[in-house]
Amino acid sequence: MKLQRLLFILMLGFIFSCSDDDDTSEPVELKDPEEVKDENMLQIEEFLSTHFYRFEDNPQNPNFQNIVFDTIAGDNANEEPIINSEFLESKPVTQQDVEYTLYYLKFREGAESVRQPTFADSVLVTYRGFSLFENQTFDASPNPIWFDLTNNIRGFYEVMDEFRGATSFQENPDGTISFDDNFGIGTVFIPSGIAYYATPPSGSGIAAYEPIVFNIQLYKSKESDHDRDGVPSWMEDINEDRRITNDDSDGDNIPDFADIDDDGDGTLTEDEIEFDAEGNLILPDSNGNGTPDYLDPTFPEDA
Repeated sequence: MKLQRLLFILMLGFIFSCSDDDDTSEPVELKDPEEVKDENMLQIEEFLSTHFYRFEDNPQNPNFQNIVFDTIAGDNANEEPIINSEFLESKPVTQQDVEYTLYYLKFREGAESVRQPTFADSVLVTYRGFSLFENQTFDASPNPIWFDLTNNIRGFYEVMDEFRGATSFQENPDGTISFDDNFGIGTVFIPSGIAYYATPPSGSGIAAYEPIVFNIQLYKSKESDHDRDGVPSWMEDINEDRRITNDDSDGDNIPDFADIDDDGDGTLTEDEIEFDAEGNLILPDSNGNGTPDYLDPTFPEDA
């Protein structure tokens, strides 16, 4: 079951649970997000301190090496813990006023000449998702698959802009694709607050409030323009919270990234922007009021 399908099932389950008039059970009281965040940090940091990693060949896809995590004990007592790895990095991620620490291993960033994806782009990846506690795989694709990052959990898309894809690829006689050996390789450790929190997908094996882990290889990315209005989707994040589903400039209940007339003035967004000779986007402000034309309902009327 792929990651996007898991998110759909989670959403579907929420809809049914809210629409069941015959359900007389008392609602489950959710834990405090700050408490869960602190609990998850202790769990993740303990994992990083007591485990090490190694790479193993993957017979399903030679391009996609398995990253295996194991406990430092017995024959592995002298292994270096992840917490001391030169590849371990972290970044803050804020959601609903809670600031999380997102740990990730950047084994290889990817080709320097290749663009980094934004949080709203599409990416071509191979991956394995597994639970932190039981190391149980709940989702995986050993072969490259395209993901629209806007349909993925927060912790997944927040790490993707730390990597780059490969410089090129070639199609093999058997129809498979081989990428230059310079694509991005990493692992991300995701707190439940920016994953599935209290309601993991049924049958996934993920416990409520459990952190999850993804091994990821990034081969390629594409800048997304979901509504094809000429403004890239990442630029439609007007409130700059790195989520594009809650930006609705004209209040018509259609997020800007899916709205072909962002300001609702009757003039299409694509007719209120320009491009220079090199194809770079230009956002005119014809009446000089500090708001680009495509977001200004007073233009063209007051221009």
